[in-house]
Amino acid sequence: MILFNDISLRIAGRLLIDHATAAIPDGARVGMVGRNGAGKTTLFRAITGDTALESGDIRIPNGARIGQVAQEAPAGPERLIDVVLAADTERASLLKERESATDAGRIAEIELRLVDIDAHAAPARAARILSGLGFDEAAQQRPCSEFSGGWRMRVALAAILFAEPDLLLLDEPTNYLDLEGTLWLQDYLARYPRTVLIVSHDRELLNESVSFILHLDQGKLTLWRGGYDSFERQRADKQAVDQKARAKQEAKRKHMEAFVERFRAKATKARQAQSRLKALARMAPIAEMVGEAAAAISIRHPERIPSPPILTLDGVSAGYDGRAVLKGLTLRIDHDDRIALLGPNGNGKSTFAKLISGRLAPLSGSMVRAAGLEIAYLAQHQLDELVAAETVYDHVRRLMPDAPEAKVRSRAAEMGFSGPAANTTISALSGGEKARLLLGLAAFHGPHLLILDEPTNHLDIAARQALTEAINDFPGAVILISHDRSLLDASAERLWLVAEGTVRPYEGDLDEYQKLVVGRTASAQRKEAGGTRADERRQAADRRAETAPLRRKIKDAEAAMAKLEGRIAAFDAKLADESLYVKQPAEAQRLARERAEAASALARVEEEWLEHSAALDAAMA
Repeated sequence: MILFNDISLRIAGRLLIDHATAAIPDGARVGMVGRNGAGKTTLFRAITGDTALESGDIRIPNGARIGQVAQEAPAGPERLIDVVLAADTERASLLKERESATDAGRIAEIELRLVDIDAHAAPARAARILSGLGFDEAAQQRPCSEFSGGWRMRVALAAILFAEPDLLLLDEPTNYLDLEGTLWLQDYLARYPRTVLIVSHDRELLNESVSFILHLDQGKLTLWRGGYDSFERQRADKQAVDQKARAKQEAKRKHMEAFVERFRAKATKARQAQSRLKALARMAPIAEMVGEAAAAISIRHPERIPSPPILTLDGVSAGYDGRAVLKGLTLRIDHDDRIALLGPNGNGKSTFAKLISGRLAPLSGSMVRAAGLEIAYLAQHQLDELVAAETVYDHVRRLMPDAPEAKVRSRAAEMGFSGPAANTTISALSGGEKARLLLGLAAFHGPHLLILDEPTNHLDIAARQALTEAINDFPGAVILISHDRSLLDASAERLWLVAEGTVRPYEGDLDEYQKLVVGRTASAQRKEAGGTRADERRQAADRRAETAPLRRKIKDAEAAMAKLEGRIAAFDAKLADESLYVKQPAEAQRLARERAEAASALARVEEEWLEHSAALDAAMA
């Protein structure tokens, strides 16, 4: 059990957590939620000891291993598979020690421990995790330095999942994953065998992968059983009950205050009045739940809706430097389409989005746009295009150079930055505020087609809900690239699969696609391991048959070792009697001689056991 015992936490003079208490059961999968800035990441730092508590303590079982994704993504010359394998420090240390160990007893201990931690299966398990996160067999053999920062963060995530710490801490793990990686991670975490605490704004992940929700609100921690939807229902029910209790309490308070005011001066009622004054002082008010603040998300509507189709592609190829990434694109987009692009990162989703938006010219084929078609394109890398030293007002003014100040401020307010908020510099905005501003700027002129590439990064759950509502209220066409399953479920009406160098409609739904992704990953892993499940069973049976003689020899050696250890223990018990050396010196000499022979025999049997065990490991590798 992990116990947060009356903890208080203050950062830069601001009290984030105020005498909070909560207990997380062993093996629980817990999603941690709360408003941005509430202190979730800071609490993680307190768990790992990187931030000091103001008061209280966090109790974690002795010897428990705590793990979280490394802040610095691996970027050296090591192969991906080696980086992940190295995350199991005990295995790596034992393997290194085995290379130089000479003491037979210590070698036996090392081999036993390697068997206990299933070390021989580690490479296959590491490959399975990397595969689930989007790295095929060839990629796993490449050095980390060849990959971009986002892909290296996936390696860091793979490493900590492979290490399987007793307490796994994950802070927004899906931010650098695509939909396919997110679906795999969701399935993996749902079966994680130890305690996990996840900070996430991904509603689907919080519904499918956790068994508890830990809510940080107004400085307090509350543990709720179930996923996020269950948490919202329970919290709403409690809020309704508390609201009735507050009304009842307030009525009682007013009645008591009226009594005290009326009879305070009367001698016959003075004692009752004083009693009610004490009761009033003891009457702690029932705290009011504060709902998550609704984020202001606005997508400006187009002034007119063009006739369909608004865009057609006929035999189009697209790519870079004359090399096609996508070929044979024959598609149409209508004025009210809601299209989600599926497919792992690296298959061409962003290339397709750039082609549609006009940022990339087709290499061949015909692409026809409706007259006057206005397209807005939002990608997360555009956050870097915001000027840190400038204000929200400055960015809006750039798009309205001749407008009066009142109109500029009105447009800023439309994006959710009203009054003084429009004077906030970009550097002072939160990630979610920057994302909302970027969306407002992208859709500034009322587009007919809106292309959103991972729009939910940096948005909390309330803001994601507001974005979903804004998309559904938008009358134009939308193309979505997102790892947020909830957003896709609520907003997308058509699915297009970007794979095998082309884009084509996907006839199934997202549930079918999730089964396809998880099944494809499992199939790829079986292929890398050498075939189908039937093949695996046949191979396992063959290996068992081939290694049966070795297993028998190991079992016989273990029985002989146990028998010899028993004899040595019996000799030691007799030789511990000091009177034996005085009364029966010849018997003492005989016992000592036989003990030495038994010890020599034990050493020989241990050597045989080590040889047979090493041969079995080699045969099973």
